[in-house]
Amino acid sequence: MAESADDRLRLLIERIERLEDEKKGIGDDIRDVYNEAKAVGYDPTILCQIVKLRKMKPDDRREMEAVLETYKNALGID
Repeated sequence: MAESADDRLRLLIERIERLEDEKKGIGDDIRDVYNEAKAVGYDPTILCQIVKLRKMKPDDRREMEAVLETYKNALGID
């Protein structure tokens, strides 16, 4: 028996809801890891920046660092 458009829509919405729940759970797990890192003396803000840098392609990271250095020099920040 073919499913109706209403059934298909309901199933899609339910899948989205399950995935949103999973995403929230993963977000909670990540937050727990940052809290654990903080408890042993690491700076969570710096860890977050390192994670972002590691996601970047090396060329993109080098370009971003060069532009950042240019801006810092222009503003007299050492």
